[in-house]
Amino acid sequence: MSTETDVRHHFRTCHLCEAICGVEIRLRGNEILSVRGDPDDPFSRGHICPKALGLKDVHEDPDRLRHPVRRTAGGWQRIGWDEAIDEVAERVVAIQAAHGNDAVALYLGNPTVHSYSALLSSVVLSRALRTRNRYSATSVDQLPHHLASLLMFGHQFLLPIPDIDRTDFLLVLGANPVASNGSLMTAPDVAHRLKAIRGRGGRIVVVDPRRSETAALADRHLFIRPGSDALLLFAMLNVLFEERSFAPGRLQPWIDGIEAVEQLAARFPPEAVSEATSIPAAEIRTLAREFASARSAACHGRIGTSTQSFGGLCQWLIQVLHVMTGNLDRPGGAMFTAPAFDLVARTQGTSQAGHFARRRTRVRGLPEFSGEFPVATLAEEMDTPGPGQVRALITSAGNPVLSTPNGARLERALGSLEFMASVDFYINETTRHANIILPPTFALERDHYDLIFHLLAIRNTVKYSLPLYDPAPDTRHDWQILQGIAARLAVHDPGRRPRLVDRLRARLLTPKRLLALGLRFGPRGAGWTPFGKGLTLARLARLPHGQDLGALEPCLPERLGPNVRIQLAPAPFVADVDRLAREMSHSMTGPAMRLIGRRDLRSNNSWMHNSQRLVKGPRRCTLLMHPADAARLGINDGTRVSVRSRAGAIAVDAQLSEEIMPGVVSLPHGWGHDRPGTRQAVASAHPGASINDLTDELVVDAVSGNAAFSGVPVTVESMTS
Repeated sequence: MSTETDVRHHFRTCHLCEAICGVEIRLRGNEILSVRGDPDDPFSRGHICPKALGLKDVHEDPDRLRHPVRRTAGGWQRIGWDEAIDEVAERVVAIQAAHGNDAVALYLGNPTVHSYSALLSSVVLSRALRTRNRYSATSVDQLPHHLASLLMFGHQFLLPIPDIDRTDFLLVLGANPVASNGSLMTAPDVAHRLKAIRGRGGRIVVVDPRRSETAALADRHLFIRPGSDALLLFAMLNVLFEERSFAPGRLQPWIDGIEAVEQLAARFPPEAVSEATSIPAAEIRTLAREFASARSAACHGRIGTSTQSFGGLCQWLIQVLHVMTGNLDRPGGAMFTAPAFDLVARTQGTSQAGHFARRRTRVRGLPEFSGEFPVATLAEEMDTPGPGQVRALITSAGNPVLSTPNGARLERALGSLEFMASVDFYINETTRHANIILPPTFALERDHYDLIFHLLAIRNTVKYSLPLYDPAPDTRHDWQILQGIAARLAVHDPGRRPRLVDRLRARLLTPKRLLALGLRFGPRGAGWTPFGKGLTLARLARLPHGQDLGALEPCLPERLGPNVRIQLAPAPFVADVDRLAREMSHSMTGPAMRLIGRRDLRSNNSWMHNSQRLVKGPRRCTLLMHPADAARLGINDGTRVSVRSRAGAIAVDAQLSEEIMPGVVSLPHGWGHDRPGTRQAVASAHPGASINDLTDELVVDAVSGNAAFSGVPVTVESMTS
């Protein structure tokens, strides 16, 4: 009989969302007995959310592909790795030879940033493809954050993080960190941290069209009309300038553009924006005064402020608010991390720091950002004939049919491609259109380091996780697949063959070796000294719970890089203010209902819906609407309703609640598992409806091109007589 002595314990980071919680996995043999929070993790301190159990569920999922498959007239056929990778490379080279390099597109999904090896190797594949048609989940999420950081601070990854563990006043706009565990503010056990703000006498104000789980912990919640956050932020700045209560503090000598911002803010007094925002002018003035007078204050604006038609303005104005109140780069305000693997320092002064609008999309003329086009344009680049038309697609770790605007149009476009390959371990709503699917190992079979989320964390920490299992026979890691395709492209097209030095570098500098070098020569590394006390990957591997590196510390102006100043009035944002003023008077009001998304603690990406324990229980994919709107439309709780937009229509059950603002309806993202041809049994049994069958690919943030999911005009009708 087995005893407790047969049980072994494995410690690692959960990679299923941004919180990077430490977990303890108990095993007997190769059987996972439990997944628990690791109380010795210095960052998460034993906290986990329900998603952590997905580590076991996905690893053991019988629907998960373990070997490459080819789509045939008779169904999916298993093929060998060499055959699969060779076919992908051969078809790509042939299509590019016939139609040009841009005839092939690359799309990287959100899970890419949860695998350091995929993140580093996707760059290798991207370069080998030589296409300008590169896309990722960035432009349906946080692109406005990166653009604001690039234009204001000179680097796309120099992202200010709210120092919530020390702040005295937290303003939350369009975010629900209690459900998301932070999001561009990596903060495990965020509910406890928010309660601690109030416990030490601080205050929290949430501004959102929905009284969310985060709003339930706040001192005050204000309803706001979707898409009008930029007006609120301008009005707050208006109050600061009018009352001369701004104080940039020690950073003022490094700031350009204060006068320009003052002139712009003068156009938006609280009384002028009150109707468009649905917030009384007196409330706006009070909010501005509270933020300015607090000993320290931080504003956290996320999906609701990013994925709207003024997402760029919102993220810019949030940082202007921090600067003008002296809360940028000070404890309790918005600060910058100092990660052990420092992407900012490694790329400062290079093109990897970011660039914008060097070229534009073929059909609509939207700008690129750091080499990527907005994914809202992908379908039209496929279905619009002409030179440069996308005829083939490679996807990696993504399901854009469910995660990008007007997924139905994209789905039709995918069906018209000459060739498609997907690096994914599920046959889902997107990959079912692929000719070849190449499934990587799951996270428990590979090592793990969070390149991105240590960069976004509210505290400086570092952690490296060893694999729990050896890779199963005849499987490959994500980096081996991505680099394998890149290498085979050169075989089929000698013109792509890299120089000898580049071939040697690719062979020797595996992702793990790059990680080791980045840590050794990072700001906390041992450097060239073999016996020094600094950080190395080997030493980090001996710390299974990770290591705390301390609170965020002031670092400006040094962290800006040489000859870089804070630009408070970047030209692209200033030029967009007229559009905001025009739309204030008419587009933000009117009879149409406005659709917003919402986050559920048990869900992050669509592939997590194939875990029974994460989808069971109360219905989650419902249309949240206010009882007053429901009564006007003859809708009861549970009524099946039709929701229509310019892009399409869905059917979903209504859920009535006063937590949603009148005139607004809300639907969670990631659902819509009713498409034929997928192989995810649990998800198919809980299909829900896709919010992205309603969102409009033609409506984007005019500055960045980021998708505008929040505030979509819709009509709602009962489907019962």
